Amino acid sequence: MTEESTQSSLNNVPRNPFLHPFDTPHAAIPFNKIKLEHYVPAFKEAIRIHESEIDDIVENKEVPTFQNTIEALENSGRLLSLVTNTFFNLNSAETTDEMQQLAEEISPMLTEHSNNISLNTRLFDRVKHVFTQKDNLELVAEQQTLLQKTYDSFADNGANLSDTDKITYRDLTEKLDTASLTFDRNILKEVNDYTLIITDKHLLTGLSDDYLETAAAKASAKGQNGWLFDLTAPSYVPAMKFLNNRELRQQLYMAFCTKGIHNDANDNQEIMRSIVNNRLQLAQLLGYKTYAAYVLKDRMAETSDNVYKLLNELLAAYKPVADKEIEAVQEYAKSLGFTEQLQPWDWAYYAEKLKDQTFTFNEDSLRPYFELNNVITGVFGLATKLYGITFKENADIPVYHPEVKTFEVFDHNGQYLALLYTDFFPRKGKRPGAWMTEFKGQWKEGEYNHRPHICLVMNFTRPTKTKPALLSFDEVKTFLHEFGHALHGIFSNTMYLSHSGTSVHRDFVECPSQFMENYAIEKEFLDDFGFHYQTKELIPSEMIRKIKNAENYNVGYQCVRQLNFGFIDMAWHMLEKDFSTNVIEFEKQAEKQTQLLPSLENTCISTAFGHIFSGGYAAGYYSYKWAEVLAADSFAAFQNAGIFNQDVANSFRNNILSNGGSEKPMTLYKRFRGQEPSINALLVANGMTAHTPK
Repeated sequence: MTEESTQSSLNNVPRNPFLHPFDTPHAAIPFNKIKLEHYVPAFKEAIRIHESEIDDIVENKEVPTFQNTIEALENSGRLLSLVTNTFFNLNSAETTDEMQQLAEEISPMLTEHSNNISLNTRLFDRVKHVFTQKDNLELVAEQQTLLQKTYDSFADNGANLSDTDKITYRDLTEKLDTASLTFDRNILKEVNDYTLIITDKHLLTGLSDDYLETAAAKASAKGQNGWLFDLTAPSYVPAMKFLNNRELRQQLYMAFCTKGIHNDANDNQEIMRSIVNNRLQLAQLLGYKTYAAYVLKDRMAETSDNVYKLLNELLAAYKPVADKEIEAVQEYAKSLGFTEQLQPWDWAYYAEKLKDQTFTFNEDSLRPYFELNNVITGVFGLATKLYGITFKENADIPVYHPEVKTFEVFDHNGQYLALLYTDFFPRKGKRPGAWMTEFKGQWKEGEYNHRPHICLVMNFTRPTKTKPALLSFDEVKTFLHEFGHALHGIFSNTMYLSHSGTSVHRDFVECPSQFMENYAIEKEFLDDFGFHYQTKELIPSEMIRKIKNAENYNVGYQCVRQLNFGFIDMAWHMLEKDFSTNVIEFEKQAEKQTQLLPSLENTCISTAFGHIFSGGYAAGYYSYKWAEVLAADSFAAFQNAGIFNQDVANSFRNNILSNGGSEKPMTLYKRFRGQEPSINALLVANGMTAHTPK
């Protein structure tokens, strides 16, 4: 059943916006009409329709074929995808207590429905019949991929289990879904509940006037006098870098690094144990020794040995550099009269001061050149330079919050490509971090190409009463990173929804995003938009030179920090027996080889590690470093030809960005680059080797 026919058949269902055709530009979601009470009925109706579509496949009397079984299954559930995407995207970006309660009601419904499909014996028999004929079918590459993925999806989700084990499988998946939601909710509450009010301005030396104005506005919004600090990135990160008061830095650091371990209603330790153990049980139920083995077979890395090979190879290259960087910052702090050993709350502060002295500029001095609207113009303009696409804001498209803006994206020939929503600032209902997601993916239906609706969500520095939103350099890089994901979605041109956009291996998905970060230090890019918001002066060439020189400052430390996360992640998912001991002690053991600063017994990363316990990166955090290798190697191709070279850009678009998960990522990558990547280009980019990238 097509999207249009599904919705048109529901015209007799009153009021619920999801159950009628959307009368909006590009059939965009009518956020202005959707209320909380619409979600549960919409989910129930969408599930009912999807069940009917599955029944039609199962009851088909014809011999199973690729078209009547595999494609029919792929094309089912469109309404359910729409409702699911809408609800859970908003639950991350604009949630409320009521919405989180709904999520706990809806998630088990979806898990049960998913299990009903994957454990449907008659449906799997049809899939298996087609799969056994695969060598005799005349399928193009993307169809072959869909067939393999469909079969693997059933096998990996319990289709081959006994009836008794299927019951166990259902129970485990339901527990995991509930636990992940609870984990995420607890962290959001921890962030939202923490505030530090300072009423003595003398304690806040080192912080810029802009920062203090924002902190004062936050306090005022809470009905408080003074300056308010919280754990959102725009508040926490500058405080750790610039706040002279060491006791306050320590207080903030301890609040940030003890999320989920306070033995209260938001404590995540027991929830973590249940997630880790249920994942292990699920993997072993399906025949794998560890959860990592279960996950990695569908990744570029394929095995834990290959993951550890990468992590250890990078550790060997970067750890000695990191140790020297720690020593240099310690010596610099000593020269300023600091006689103690550097603690974690001292690192960013003294490292930033040494950076200022070494490269003679302060990152805060860059902010006036990175006014948000100018940065938007620059980032969008980069896509225009590379690919010829353009962006046009359309205020007639409904949004889920007044701060959200929507842009129509057009190809070089004027053809409509996608919708792009942008949501830049922190709010109480938005989880921390930055991410790209989609409300609607891309797929082809006959001659019609359904175009995607993409969303960028950030937590950038807000404007104040006296100044516009002025971004830090790190925020500019974050924008470029997430925009890389957005381009992956915008350019999608696959036959099937399940292959579109960022529906690729987890250790490949970060390649397009990290690739875009490379432009942040390129003068030709910065010159296009880096104007002082008051004087209109172009960002000085000398300052750009300093940015570029400083880019690899403490690169060893930054790399080992990422490796630390990767080793912790793998440790949790390489377990072969149920975990019942101390969460903090286990983490400390896992991160021993990557420890650079003193380890504090009463801090923990894992209990707030949303990427791996609620965000889809379980046994996959290494992906950032894996993809960073791919991204550096990709950018080397542009450096050789010119960073705006349209021939190379079109090759990157056509081979990487447009193909999504339609083929194996290494096949796509080699088609673009002509070779497999190595860490060489990353080492060159980081100033770690004199070799020249090929």
